[in-house]
Amino acid sequence: MVSKTEQQIEQDERRSGWRTIRRVIPYLWPAKPAWVRQRVVVAMLALVLAKVVAVGTPLLYKSAVDTLSGEVPDFALGAIGLTLAYGVARLMTVGFQQVRDAVFARVGQRALRSLALETFRHIHDLSLRYHITRKTGGLSRIIERGVKGVEFLLRFLLFSIGPLMLELVMIALLLFWLFDVWYLVVVAGTIGAYVAFTFRVTEWRVKLRREMNRQDTDANQKAVDSLLNFETVKYFGAEEREAQRYDAAMKNYQAAAIKTATSLAALNFGQSFLITSGLVAVMIMAAVGVQNGVLTVGDFVMVNAYMIQITMPLNFLGTVYREIRQSLVDMGEMFDLLEQPSEVSDRPNASEVKVAGGTVSFSEVAFGYDAERAILKGISFQVPAGQNVALVGPSGSGKSTIGRLLFRFYDVNSGAIQIDGQDVRDVTQVSLHKAIGVVPQDTVLFNDTIRYNIAYGRDGATEDDVIAAAKAAQIHGFVSALPQGYDTMVGERGLKLSGGEKQRVGIARTLLKNPPILLLDEATSALDTETEHEIQEALDHAGKGRTVITIAHRLSTIADSDRIIVLEGGVIVEEGTHDALLDRQGRYWQLWTLQQAEQETAA
Repeated sequence: MVSKTEQQIEQDERRSGWRTIRRVIPYLWPAKPAWVRQRVVVAMLALVLAKVVAVGTPLLYKSAVDTLSGEVPDFALGAIGLTLAYGVARLMTVGFQQVRDAVFARVGQRALRSLALETFRHIHDLSLRYHITRKTGGLSRIIERGVKGVEFLLRFLLFSIGPLMLELVMIALLLFWLFDVWYLVVVAGTIGAYVAFTFRVTEWRVKLRREMNRQDTDANQKAVDSLLNFETVKYFGAEEREAQRYDAAMKNYQAAAIKTATSLAALNFGQSFLITSGLVAVMIMAAVGVQNGVLTVGDFVMVNAYMIQITMPLNFLGTVYREIRQSLVDMGEMFDLLEQPSEVSDRPNASEVKVAGGTVSFSEVAFGYDAERAILKGISFQVPAGQNVALVGPSGSGKSTIGRLLFRFYDVNSGAIQIDGQDVRDVTQVSLHKAIGVVPQDTVLFNDTIRYNIAYGRDGATEDDVIAAAKAAQIHGFVSALPQGYDTMVGERGLKLSGGEKQRVGIARTLLKNPPILLLDEATSALDTETEHEIQEALDHAGKGRTVITIAHRLSTIADSDRIIVLEGGVIVEEGTHDALLDRQGRYWQLWTLQQAEQETAA
């Protein structure tokens, strides 16, 4: 049963390898632009010329030796001329190889860039669900290894394996033509045994390498996860615990790496034994021929040159084949990622959303992140154009899920979400995202300047636009007081700024976007009371003339909303104005009373 499973894995890997090669070929031989194919053809011609010259070079060497030994009549070129011709031939071999590499470099780098860009774009097209379930460290490692694998495959599959096979065939036929069939038998037998041994042992080593990759990815994930949670580690004094956790992962990687290195030593020795045996056998045959007067000393030297010429690329073949197999595995993971379907995608001929007023409607919307657990259970409500509607309720009631569905991070299981009568599933995601501005609960910033992070809200924003947005978000004074002003670096994920400062940068970024629909997902939760009032004024001002959906935990921030919707257990239990809901003394009244009591106790 175990053997069958391993065999199935090997078959899957072979299929994945051929799939990978098929996926790469179009990047090397595209219909357009035409220069790519032209360069590939020129590179192939240079490759063939290099091998023809390389195979012919030992013949000049043989002639020079025979001329010097006096065993054959002096050639017209003479020994010195033949030696010079030999040197020129060697130089031509290298020259053609360098022409090949120079001509193909642009093709290879174009293919590498195109694949990397395609992967990058596809990752951004994948759903939020996929990114939540995958670890960023492991994902980045897959991309990194995959792109490196493409580069290696392009360079060595075209310019090592193919040319090597061509050279081996030419040398074998030349030995058969110049000497006899036994030279061909020994050379072919040596090559066959070497290739069979290399491929069989390498297949075994790939399994060891795969395990080493798994352990490497696991260790990297643990390191990235720990560093991203630096503050949490410090809060709980868990530095040593994290170090031991990382060391345990590295211990597993170390064990796998040792097995890989040991198996490599065994492979190298076996390859050397086979190559040396073939070389000695052919040289003995040539030496006997010289002793018997059948061959000249030049023939003996030429046979030795050809065997060395075979030996060097064959030794290289072992390394190249191992790396190509590993590259195919790494690239297979990347292409698996590329074939990962996007959960949310535009429908064919989807139109751009046209926001006239900005009315948002939820009609019998049901949704769950998995089939076993429903989050929203057929809710219906409408946010009229230009109004501010607040969503409140205890944790897990589905407030943030409504925001994610409106932005179309997920598609509803049933029901419909509309903007001015247009189903969000019928419009392009790009236009939908432009129409909605989001200020999340936890603003994440790029590791760049404050200016860059604010200007991210609108491509092409001017300095005046950035400053105006900063003033509206009540952060211009703070930024201006910094030594480097708007050129201040915020650090990775904005760690150099306080929670309130990060939040205000996020608000400025959204205000700069200037969307017709504004979604505030607990936007002031990270702020102190004084700053909260300042930001609330800015948000109230920014909401003028816009449709605003406010998701709030702190009820004091939404008391002035046009309508408040109370959620619990995925259903709407109450809705109305602040005063009307308090008069009703229902669920909202309970939440309000509880929060007021907590604030009085804290005071």
